[in-house]
Amino acid sequence: MTLSGGYPIPARPVRVEEVIQRSRFLTALAHAPTPEAAHHLLQSLRDEHPDATHHCWAFVAGPPGSTASIGMSDDGEPHGTAGRPMLTTLLHSGVGEIAAVCVRWYGGTKLGTGGLSRAYSGGVKAALEQLEVEARVERARLEIVVGYPHVDGLQRLLDELDGLQVDERYGGDVRYVVDLPEMHVPAFERALADLSQGQGRVRRC
Repeated sequence: MTLSGGYPIPARPVRVEEVIQRSRFLTALAHAPTPEAAHHLLQSLRDEHPDATHHCWAFVAGPPGSTASIGMSDDGEPHGTAGRPMLTTLLHSGVGEIAAVCVRWYGGTKLGTGGLSRAYSGGVKAALEQLEVEARVERARLEIVVGYPHVDGLQRLLDELDGLQVDERYGGDVRYVVDLPEMHVPAFERALADLSQGQGRVRRC
């Protein structure tokens, strides 16, 4: 599976739910160009569903099938029954820069190791069937420093130009690290200069 301009990545998050022998499974997929982005997805689901029994996860933060930057966790399920089958499914999906989190609410019936593996891999497969993909865009990593009055305008600008926020720090000014499509960098630099009356600073990381 190839797309003009780059390999396939998730275009937008997707979620699927199913109930297997009274256990409820919620599987979420999202774009994860970095391990940090994958862990952000995990934390958001932990915050959203603190009552769940398990939050299992896996990610491939690179090209489709690449094992250079991967991760997984069974989060308390028997070893090898959740994270590994989820990761294997992602590695064979043909999609890159992708993270999966599977939230489980235990329903009182044990599924056994085989049943768990099928449930977790099956949730990822079901989510992949609904996933929309787009071509990966070459991105530049930028450090941006602006004053507090310009934060809202900067956020709107990043939304308009498909900027992905990687980090933010607050001090005398606000410092952001973002990944911005390379083709949008010149327009961004001009717009930031206008927005901040020339006070905003941009440099490549």
